[in-house]
Amino acid sequence: MVGVLSNKVGRDELKPGDHIYSWRSAYLYSHHGIYIGDEKVVHFTRAAGQEIGTGTVLDLILLSSSPTTHAADTCDRCAAARDQHQPELRNGSDSSAGGGVIISCLDCFLDGGNLYLFTYNVSPAFFLAKARGGTCTLARSDLPELVVHRALFLLTRGFGAYCLFKNNCEDFAIFCKTGLLVETAFSVGRSGQLTSITAAISAVASSPLRFLTTSAGGLAIVTTSMYCMGRYVADIGVRRDVLKVPVERLVEHVRISAEEAPSVPASAAASPLSTTERS
Repeated sequence: MVGVLSNKVGRDELKPGDHIYSWRSAYLYSHHGIYIGDEKVVHFTRAAGQEIGTGTVLDLILLSSSPTTHAADTCDRCAAARDQHQPELRNGSDSSAGGGVIISCLDCFLDGGNLYLFTYNVSPAFFLAKARGGTCTLARSDLPELVVHRALFLLTRGFGAYCLFKNNCEDFAIFCKTGLLVETAFSVGRSGQLTSITAAISAVASSPLRFLTTSAGGLAIVTTSMYCMGRYVADIGVRRDVLKVPVERLVEHVRISAEEAPSVPASAAASPLSTTERS
């Protein structure tokens, strides 16, 4: 049962349209996806065999090979799921086609880890009580049928270029659940994991802290307060620079961006939607 202390759930509690995740690399990061039923998960990766990555030497630290056993390469259930939902891959083409959106069986998605449920429409108090980001949001989820539709639609059409800081697996799952996109290319995406890290760095590095208190206890309280406020204002459910985008329109934008990629800066290409795409 999901609560403040843990979002861990059992398989029998899952429903199609649920946003699920599993911690990786000694709780260094979590991998997110959309459960579509029948023990199948649609999720977004950097490339085949890589859940996350920056394209830099930092990848040596992240230890992000996905899954670690590479069982999905030979798993019969994963192959059956691809045959059912991605018939264009039956000839042996790369399963990472479609911008890294792939389908796996639940076991391969978990890769030996525990199963957790990402929660939506939580209260501000509950949100702030969850000290670590990437586990819940104040945003409301759409109907499960629409969530599954978005996930399967993007499975065959892609979700744009993977970017750890703007367009990662959590961003994919949140879009499937809400249809919300950050409209500016100059901010962190929807990922709670990244916003919590940004909030922590801002709280610790903020120079005014030294003038607000002189005691260690007071400094801890001020730092914690700034961290919580940073997480809160960056959540997809309260920030103002978001807009609702139909999945079909998103895919068309991704296609056009891919065609114009040589003339588009890398930072802009990684964002699914720019400020020029407002309704």
